[in-house]
Amino acid sequence: MQRLFAIAGLTWKAAFRFRLFLVLAVWLLAAVVGLPLLIKDDGTARGFTQVLLTYTLSVITALLGWSTLWLSCGTLARDIEECQMQVVAVKPIARWQIWLGKWLGLMLLNAALLALAGGSVYALLQWRATRLPPDQQGILRNEVLVSRGTARPASVAKFIEEETDRQTRDQLKKSGIAVADLSLLRQQIKEQIKADFQIVPPATHSSPYRAWKIDLGLAKRYLRDQPLFLRVKFNTALTETGNTATCGALWQVGVPETPRVWRSEWMSLAAETFHEFQIPANLFDDNGVLTVFFINPNDVALLFPLEDGVEVLFRQGGFGLNFVRGLGIIWCWMALLAALGLAAASFLSFPVAAFLSLAILTIYFSSGTMSEVVEMGSVLGVSHEGGVNRLPIDALFVRAFKSLLWLGNQVKQFSPIDALSVGRSISWQQLGLAFGLIVVLFGGIVGSIGAAIFSRRELATAQGTQ
Repeated sequence: MQRLFAIAGLTWKAAFRFRLFLVLAVWLLAAVVGLPLLIKDDGTARGFTQVLLTYTLSVITALLGWSTLWLSCGTLARDIEECQMQVVAVKPIARWQIWLGKWLGLMLLNAALLALAGGSVYALLQWRATRLPPDQQGILRNEVLVSRGTARPASVAKFIEEETDRQTRDQLKKSGIAVADLSLLRQQIKEQIKADFQIVPPATHSSPYRAWKIDLGLAKRYLRDQPLFLRVKFNTALTETGNTATCGALWQVGVPETPRVWRSEWMSLAAETFHEFQIPANLFDDNGVLTVFFINPNDVALLFPLEDGVEVLFRQGGFGLNFVRGLGIIWCWMALLAALGLAAASFLSFPVAAFLSLAILTIYFSSGTMSEVVEMGSVLGVSHEGGVNRLPIDALFVRAFKSLLWLGNQVKQFSPIDALSVGRSISWQQLGLAFGLIVVLFGGIVGSIGAAIFSRRELATAQGTQ
């Protein structure tokens, strides 16, 4: 460990020698203070946190991500190119310890910068909260600056896949559809099955309502006499010129056929927007199941997405520790970027390593384009009469994009910024999973490759001969 911390200390000295630490600290503080001044909120608790948390944490993550890649590429590649690494390599220290020591130095540097920026955001958040109107301060303390757990209806994804396969086989037996149309047929069947779970018929239908059963799980033990919050979102084909469509809504929550039922008054809710409202306590049954009914009084059908159409939120703890856990996940992201930059610098010059790392990061942020390619099954294919002309290269790219999308989704699933801005709980378990998956697994794989390449690299010929 003494050798690792010695290399980490040299990495810190390089960061201060290049003025990187000071420049980054100034930029981070400027982002924390400047963004709330440039971007005005709407005076509500949620609008306030949208600016102070979402935008500032996004900018902090972007600045730290860029600087981590730049410094991780530079600290190793420059040491090799300027012959400083040759002096260190002859010392009684293994090459992998040099690599790991530099990674450790970068992560300690990121921890210090993240603590500085995070502490500034937290202090500014508490100070600015006192300037909100009293009613909005109550919403802020009870619904936003909290740590809230989430409960959703049981997933039906497995059932949808199995039913889609069954109906697809039945259709093939009946009609003998060509293999070329199989994916299109399966997609159509799948959407029809999903519609049965998502669409609430209009008032003209014989059953214009939908029921969801939400299991609160172990949380039922401490939710007695505690208010819950219902968070909903729906889509509709109804459009209004220049405005978001609004629809009527009626809700019933509680144990059916008992006095423990709450019925809402008429609500006018905007489509394609999240809405959150409080429901009374103790409306779940003895098994911890909360039954939610929605009555559609409109003339058009409404669609509640399976992923986030209906969910229940409940208080689990305070905001402070939740905020620290969110910063911890951001730190895990930086650990992976540091490993990526060092791995690239293990066998490339500084400009090429930086270009490669940024290219990988750009591909990661191009998940929308990759999703379209995977869905179409073609990269360069041209569509003709509803079909796609697939080229031999398509199979390679589609498989590669599927793998990249899977990796990206594994990292994105721990995104703390959205959770913090709406008061969602980030548990210690989530932080532990993020550390294990992002740092230990993905970072370990990238780091092992980088350290192995660096251990076998010929340093004496790195800059060529004159």
